[in-house]
Parts: sequence; C-alpha cells; structure tokens
Amino acid sequence: MRFPSPAHHRTVAEFRAHLKALDPDFDCVDAVPAAPAAALSRPLQLDGWRIGNRFACHPMEGWDGTADGQPSEHTLRRWRRFGASGAKLIWGGEAFAVSHEGRANPHQLFWNPAGGSAGALANLRAAVCDSHRETGGAVDDLLVGLQLTHSGRLACPDGSPAPRIAVRRPLLERRHPAGATVPPLSDAELEGIGAQFVTTAMAARDAGFDFVDIKCCHGYLLHELIGAQARPGPYGGDFAGRTRLLRRIVAEIRSAAPGLGIGVRVSIADTVPFVRDPASGVGRPMTPTDPCEALGFGIAPADSPDPTALDPTEGIAFLRLLEQLGVRLVNVTLGSPYSNPHLTRPAAYPPSDGYLPPIDPLLAVLAHLRAVRACKAACPGLTLVGSGYTYLQEFLPHLAEAEVAAGHVDFVGLGRMLLSYPELPRDVLAGLPLRRKLLCRTFSDCTTAPRNGMRSGCFPLDPYYRETPEAQRVKALRVKALRPRRG
Repeated sequence: MRFPSPAHHRTVAEFRAHLKALDPDFDCVDAVPAAPAAALSRPLQLDGWRIGNRFACHPMEGWDGTADGQPSEHTLRRWRRFGASGAKLIWGGEAFAVSHEGRANPHQLFWNPAGGSAGALANLRAAVCDSHRETGGAVDDLLVGLQLTHSGRLACPDGSPAPRIAVRRPLLERRHPAGATVPPLSDAELEGIGAQFVTTAMAARDAGFDFVDIKCCHGYLLHELIGAQARPGPYGGDFAGRTRLLRRIVAEIRSAAPGLGIGVRVSIADTVPFVRDPASGVGRPMTPTDPCEALGFGIAPADSPDPTALDPTEGIAFLRLLEQLGVRLVNVTLGSPYSNPHLTRPAAYPPSDGYLPPIDPLLAVLAHLRAVRACKAACPGLTLVGSGYTYLQEFLPHLAEAEVAAGHVDFVGLGRMLLSYPELPRDVLAGLPLRRKLLCRTFSDCTTAPRNGMRSGCFPLDPYYRETPEAQRVKALRVKALRPRRG
C-alpha cells in the first residue's frame, strides 16, 4: 500500500493529523454522541416526509437477478439487510433498468411486466420495510426509493457489450472501444427511452415506493447526455439542449404519477479517463490529442493548468435547474467507476480491471466532501446526500458527524460499507463501538467479482459470500490486480 489507510491510525488524533495534513479545512469529532444528541440522528422534514436520521443507503447491485430481470433470493437478502441497517433513507436500493436493452449486465433487474416485475417491485420494498420493523425501526419515518437507469454506453444486457451512446466520446472510446463502432441514438430513440423512465416510475409508484431516482451519474446514458456538448440537434449542444430529455422525464412523471417523489443522483463533476501504467500499476490520466476529445460534464478544459481537475461550475447550474423543476432531493457523486474508479470509489486496493490509486484515497474522499460542500453553499434549499465515506473505515462516523453538524451535507450515503457491515448506522446511533472485523477495508472484491461475471458481494467479510466457490477465485484476481503488468 502506497498510502497509509485509516486503519493504520490507532486514535482519532492520529487520523485528524493525517486529515489536516491533506486539507486543513476538514476536521472530525473526537466521539459521536448517541442519539438523540448526534447530528446524524436528527430527523429531516422534506416535502411532507419526515426522514428519521441522516444515514442513507446507496444503491448497490448484486448482479444476482434472474434472466428475465426479477430479484433472486440473493437480491432480497441484500434489500433486507438495507432495511436492517437503521438508515432512514434508502436511495434506490439498486439500479433498476427501464428496459432490457438498458441493462448493464445480464443479471440486472429491469422493468419486465410480462415477467412479473410489478409483484417483484412490491416484494423489494416489503423486504426493506419488514426487516426495518423486525430490527426495531418505525417505518413512518423511512423513505424508500427506486433508482431508474439506462446503461447507455455501458449496456451489456445479454453478456456482450451492446452500447447505446448519446454522443461520440473519442477519448473515452479509446478506453472503452465498444462504443466507437455504434452510431449515437436518434432523437426519437432518446424520446422512447424517456417514455420508458416514465412507465417504470409509474410502476414504482404502484408498488409503494416513495420516490424514484432518475440516474444521471457514473457514465450511464443520462449522465453522458447532460455532457453531450458535441451532439447536434435538440438533445445536445448547449445546456438547455443537453438537459431537455431530463426536463421532459420529470414533467411527464409528475403528470403520470402524481404524488411520487423525484430525486436525482448526479456525477456533479468528472475528469478524463484514467488507465493503468503498465510498469507501476498506478493510474494515470489519458491525454487528449484534441481539446474536443475531453468534452463532457464537469470536466476541466484540456488547456487548463490541470486537465484532471474537477470543475463543478456546470454541476451547480444543473442543481439550480433541479430546484426550478421542484426536485429537491439530490445525491452528489463524482466521476465514473469505469473510467476513474480511484475518484468514484476511493479504495486501497483496485478492482481487477483498475489500477493502484494515483493519489492518497483520502484525498479522493475529500474531493467528494468538497464537492457536496460547494453544492450546499450554492443551493442551500436542496437536500443533499454525500458520497465517498466508506474508505474512512473506523473514522467514518467521526468525519460524517462533523460534516452533518456543520451543515455541509444533509445525509451520509453508504454503499460498500453496508455490504460487509449493514448495521453500522444502527450501532453508531446507539452509541455502540464499531465492530472492526466487519468494516469494509476497500478490497474492491465487490467490484472485481461482477467485472468477471460473478455476482457481487463482500467476499472477504460476509460469510454468505466468503463460503462460496467464487471466493477463492475473487481473492486470486485481487492479488493479480496488485502486480505490475508489462507489455
């Protein structure tokens, strides 16, 4: 490991010294008080909802649905664990594709009414609510959403890449060549996909979900579209064109499913793709051969002093647009796990298709926190969920409490951590010591497994996955990912 992980620090004081050496603008609390004294335990009122605490469960896919897009027992187990976590905001559960062609993998859930999706959606929501009750939580202050997605350039519905792209991205296509051989979606095709978002939102409403997330992050279709500066016609070019489809989707959901809440998870800033240096194994940024190659959403201009810098300027404009649309629930993330995973998912260990971190992963965590701080300062009326916290490990509650107490963020979003330690929010709010043996150490096995055709889970720490035949294969892939590769 090139950088000291949080687990190497024995005390909060040692962690604070590391934190402040990287950025003196950040601090953490010495101890998190038990509820109701903790800022993390405060309820929040939003549009008639009362959300019982400040922990949010991020969408976590398991690559474990059926061929016809329905949840398996593995899927339901994960949703039950989300409900048992104690988090009062369940942000989407997992990415639910609005069509078969929009799946990112052949085991992703998707809207398939002929295959029983309506009943499956109700079962997913029930899994969360029932386990929440069984572990002592009230459901009148639990908010449960469903994340709606179309994978776009990253679509792989039947096991082979089948990209559906919004715009040519030459630099990205050097990193992911499959998208270089297909034409961009037509305006009519985009409008058809927009209608699929609306249909699936209506199904979520009928199944009892409180809100839907219109996913605009991590390189998927709507994220690519809002950065489609080089696309001609009504759905590209200027900011109004690039956000036109999102605006139509929001308006049509409001009309077709009145009373259903709408949220948006957005990669508020991005950077150029990174690749693995063959000699060192460390990630390095790709270099555009032409300034137009780096066009996207929240990407610094190619001629800037640091072309890898994050530029939230357009992201702030996007948030102000959401305010105008009456969308007040926003989940802020960065980049794409397919192009710059060190930024999107700060980790000590890379996934098998990744690279060693080019910067201290704690700096990547602070990039997330800094981005959501800027968003909150610019748009204080929005309710914001922050990302990037899992890498903090033992010190996650200490920094999370400080950020919420200071008003920099409204909810602390947890993803990978809840795969290994779903009860962490409950333990923190009860004032209990953390169970260190359950803390996610960011081995990235939950990413390596699906990248290699296996279902996702915490293979090192969750016995449910650790005792499977795939566990040793995943471990071997992790070890291999750490070795330099030449030639």
